[in-house]
Amino acid sequence: MKPHPMEAPLDPTTALLLIDIQNDYFPGGRAELDHADAAAAQARAALDHFRQHRLPVIHVRHISVQPGATFFLPNTPGSETHPLIAPRPDERVILKHYPNSFRETDLQKQLGALGIKHLVVTGMMTLMCVDATVRAAADLGYSVTVLHDACAARALELNGVSVPAPQVHAAFLAALGMAYAKLEGTSDFLARAGR
Repeated sequence: MKPHPMEAPLDPTTALLLIDIQNDYFPGGRAELDHADAAAAQARAALDHFRQHRLPVIHVRHISVQPGATFFLPNTPGSETHPLIAPRPDERVILKHYPNSFRETDLQKQLGALGIKHLVVTGMMTLMCVDATVRAAADLGYSVTVLHDACAARALELNGVSVPAPQVHAAFLAALGMAYAKLEGTSDFLARAGR
């Protein structure tokens, strides 16, 4: 992992990545996550900061095309970006079909064109698309900050062992924090970034 670049205000080599903050993950959706509304509110605070300071913002939106998919289906309201995070016309949107936002997309090309070296990541799900994207970003040489309270997870089960969503969220983020990313709360990040 590259040394973390930011202990001062952000600069144009930093981009905000908002991963899969889509309607199906919210109450009433087909794949509701734990505390999705609270995570989206924190992601919006980060988004407001990046917009205010005219820093790069990239939205990632998942469309499920695999057989048997049950959410984020094409042309459904659930696949749309949540209104709280809706992209502006001048903001980039990456469409993906896999958990890793870099896989079979032009995300890396767009980041290169912008001269991005540091990614600030928010999104859903912590245990899947956030995890896959953060690991890929670090492997590609980006430094990464994950805003831990601007991400949301769900419960898991394996061999009769149930893992509640808060523990899933904490475990996946703690693992990322070991080698792939700096973990930070949104309010602390914004204070350090010079809000």
